[in-house]
Amino acid sequence: MSTVAFARRLNATMWVALVILALIIAIALVGPWLAPYDPFEINHLAVLQAGSAAHPLGTDEFGRDILSRLLIGIRPTMLVSLGATVLAAVGGVTLGMLAGFFGRVPEFLLMRGMDIMLSFPPILLALLVVGFWPSGVGTLMVTIGVLYVPHFARVAHSATIQVVQQEFIEAERSLGATPRRIVLRGILPNILSPLVVQATLTVAAAILLESGLSFLGLGIKPPEPSWGQMIGIARGYLAQNPMYTLWPSLCLAATVLAINLIGDGLRDILDPHTS
Repeated sequence: MSTVAFARRLNATMWVALVILALIIAIALVGPWLAPYDPFEINHLAVLQAGSAAHPLGTDEFGRDILSRLLIGIRPTMLVSLGATVLAAVGGVTLGMLAGFFGRVPEFLLMRGMDIMLSFPPILLALLVVGFWPSGVGTLMVTIGVLYVPHFARVAHSATIQVVQQEFIEAERSLGATPRRIVLRGILPNILSPLVVQATLTVAAAILLESGLSFLGLGIKPPEPSWGQMIGIARGYLAQNPMYTLWPSLCLAATVLAINLIGDGLRDILDPHTS
């Protein structure tokens, strides 16, 4: 599908979602330069203040500016979610294609292993891992990436099985093409569409998982902020400043919603039955 044809198939909802996501990514990149205050500066004279001219979104329990912390709080979340998605995609696609291409014993062993991982809730496995490892961006990235390998593996495996049965793959085999060439040049380009959709869904899921772990105090280390961590801390101050909880919650919801809408739109566009 050409770029022009792709753009024409974007509906209004997806355009709005793309704009929101582009804004969030821009904030993640330049947030520290946009912050009106030092997000780590403590001011005991301005604790839990409501929105004002000086602090448009109010202050937190240490008098730190909430807007400034929101602007930099998306960066660790996006780093974790994007990094985890890349790790999951590389590992899952590799295992899925190998299982679908070679079949039989490799397929049975690899896919049953993926099924076992999928039988446990991701948040449960993540809690088990981060409870023993030092918390931080690197730990979260690797943990969440490994947890979502089975999702990519199942998609890649299913798509590979369909492509392997095509005549052009048989032609490559009869011409003496190596398995590596068949997998990388014959199979991979033809299974990218469902993998792109899976990637968008994984980014959204990884953001929620990272936020959930940070909410529980097992994610990003304070004083570095993340939206999930801010929500977890703010729930203890609902009576003093309810807006402290609202702002990071709205930012998190808007981000996940935008990514999910983009994923739904890509699924409709890339679906060959709707082309």
